[in-house]
Amino acid sequence: MDNKKLVKTVAANMGRTTADVEKLLDALAGVLRTRCSEMDTVSIPSFGMFEPRKRNERVIVSPGSGKRMLVPPKVVVGFKVSGVLKAKLK
Repeated sequence: MDNKKLVKTVAANMGRTTADVEKLLDALAGVLRTRCSEMDTVSIPSFGMFEPRKRNERVIVSPGSGKRMLVPPKVVVGFKVSGVLKAKLK
């Protein structure tokens, strides 16, 4: 499902306009981006938990050229599904 279909589906289920739903989703993405960049976990009840993890720097070898390269450290966000949602999906 792409973004347009998601917005239309949520708007239809909530009885709201697509503009309202787009603002809501943008606000949610902004909060997730801000909190996860500060290494805070964001939990949404009955949905799941967004958890930032720090990846350390590492050395990789390029398979094509055989050169060794240093990959810098970065923060990635993982998602854990809540037990309630997991039970509903089964």
